[in-house]
Amino acid sequence: MAWASLFIAGLCETLGVAAMNMVNRRRNLSSVLLMVLAFGGSFLFMSFAMRTLPMGTAYAVWTGIGAAGGAIVGMLFFGESRDWRRIVFITMILGAAVGLKLVS
Repeated sequence: MAWASLFIAGLCETLGVAAMNMVNRRRNLSSVLLMVLAFGGSFLFMSFAMRTLPMGTAYAVWTGIGAAGGAIVGMLFFGESRDWRRIVFITMILGAAVGLKLVS
């Protein structure tokens, strides 16, 4: 259950980063509310995960999912570069997160 909570926290973090980009592009109440709710959900699910998982592992996986997710969302929805090198490094981030799960 802790790993599922951590995965949901990472997805909420990704949604929060996308909403932050939306707030920067056009300030409106719905974007701000989405950002606040997404980051709030991220912290809530992260706290659930940290009841069982070691802090270092949980934080590393959470930030990895958030960083990789933010980069992927940027490429898919915000026109950011899809250079093959970016994809290689995103894959490395996700691979490191999986590796932490395997050794925890």
